[in-house]
Amino acid sequence: MTKLKLSTVPDDRPVKITVELPAAVHRDLVAYAEVLGRETGQPVADPARLIAPMLARFMATDRAFSRARRDLKGD
Repeated sequence: MTKLKLSTVPDDRPVKITVELPAAVHRDLVAYAEVLGRETGQPVADPARLIAPMLARFMATDRAFSRARRDLKGD
């Protein structure tokens, strides 16, 4: 049998979730989208689309989370 470099294909399909945001957080998200639109020159049609990249950025830059995740993988 041939040994391939890939053993599995990761499941990268988007997962749909429903989240309730406090009104203040939603207002800030809308304001953030407006500022981002002005900065980039490309208006953000749906501020909710910013949530995934914001969460990804937050987790990628959280050092404590990175350490804990690395420790879990090392067990």
